[in-house]
Amino acid sequence: MISDKQVMSRPKKVMYKWDEIDWRKLVRSVFKLQKRIYQASKSGDWKRMKRLQKLLLNSESAKLLAVRRVTQIYKGKKTAGVDGVKSLTPAQRLKLANELKLSEKSKPVRRIWIPKPERTEKRPLGIPTMADRAKQALVKLVLEPKWEAKFTPNTYGFRPARSCHDAVQAIFLATYQKNAYVLDADIKGCFDNIDHIALLKKINTFPRLRRVIKEWLKNGAMEGDVFQKTNAGTPQGGVISPLLANIALHGLEHELKENLLNDLLQYAKQKRKYQVGHKNAKDSISIVFYADDFVVIHESKEIILKAKKYIERWLGKIGLKLNPAKTRVVHTLLSTDGNEPGFNFLGFSIRQYPTKTREKGYKTHIKPDQESQEKHKQIIDEKLGQMTACTQDEVIKTLNPVIRGWSNYFHIGVSSRIFSNMDCYMFHKLWKWARWRHPNKGLKWIKQKYFRRYKGNNWRFAT
Repeated sequence: MISDKQVMSRPKKVMYKWDEIDWRKLVRSVFKLQKRIYQASKSGDWKRMKRLQKLLLNSESAKLLAVRRVTQIYKGKKTAGVDGVKSLTPAQRLKLANELKLSEKSKPVRRIWIPKPERTEKRPLGIPTMADRAKQALVKLVLEPKWEAKFTPNTYGFRPARSCHDAVQAIFLATYQKNAYVLDADIKGCFDNIDHIALLKKINTFPRLRRVIKEWLKNGAMEGDVFQKTNAGTPQGGVISPLLANIALHGLEHELKENLLNDLLQYAKQKRKYQVGHKNAKDSISIVFYADDFVVIHESKEIILKAKKYIERWLGKIGLKLNPAKTRVVHTLLSTDGNEPGFNFLGFSIRQYPTKTREKGYKTHIKPDQESQEKHKQIIDEKLGQMTACTQDEVIKTLNPVIRGWSNYFHIGVSSRIFSNMDCYMFHKLWKWARWRHPNKGLKWIKQKYFRRYKGNNWRFAT
């Protein structure tokens, strides 16, 4: 027998230093457990799934990864919560991981207001403390595999291994063989208005995790020195908020298709002159989600209008509603109700154009929309305006990441003409910058100083 005194006298477990941890090994270990949770959820083995979730929740590897993600990887890693902590040293990160417990009380979020792009209005951002962010990251590791087994394939926002390009490709596949009506919808204040009771009921997890999530939802917000209660919504800025929003919207696509099944069967029979199966009828209507933006695509305008009414009723059950200013019904090829053909989605313009070179008589074009082009030009103008006294090397180092990021995002589709226009715009701006720097020099001197020959191009802005 070992006495209690002997147990107490045992040396504590020695931890490696933060910089010596083998992160690849931890990632593999956590991923294997997540994969087992996913498989259990897929097969409907709820008892085994919850047991594995609790195992992952108490895993040292998961806690270390959660702390690393919120302190070193995530974009807002240097943003402070109400406690004012902006960053942690390696020793503090290790201490936080060792002391990470979901039973402790969490603090209110710090609310700040950020401007919406191209608008005067602002949206609220709720920033949790560093410790609460680590807890949320840990809970996300536990909940995400379960819901990845449930989410529909056409839900793309804030999911692992899915991107905006995947959502745009899904829209292209739904429209390139047919012209159709589109419900271009936007949910008004999605993150701010989700009903807490409906969300917690839908999450349906074990009591300990449910209590923690409920506390995060009801925790309130500090705006300056003023405390405000949160009776609805998830704090936009929390690590787990995007996952909770996807969970709240889960089920809309399935229930919409079930509700419209008879209309879809009848329309398919009229069009094809024979009866089609339920699966083919449901597949004739496409729904593509990216966070609170989504589109519904079908060839019948009546079915699209019925879908809009049902979606409004469905969203009302979880405290949400469509934004009338941003929600409209359009056609991919024709002008309808005063609306131009096509629609914008995730910065892209998606529209069909008539052509005589194809049998169907039209083709689908995907390219950057006008707003995205103007925004990119505005960023270039602002950066060049701030670098009137900088060297050419500094200008190149500042502008290259901006140009490369914009180009990498919009390279899909038929963007060559717009890229050519952007290239021309960039040349004129750089030429104007160079002439402003040397008002007393000739044009030939300026050209020789700032523009070089590179791969057949005599006007490459280079050192």
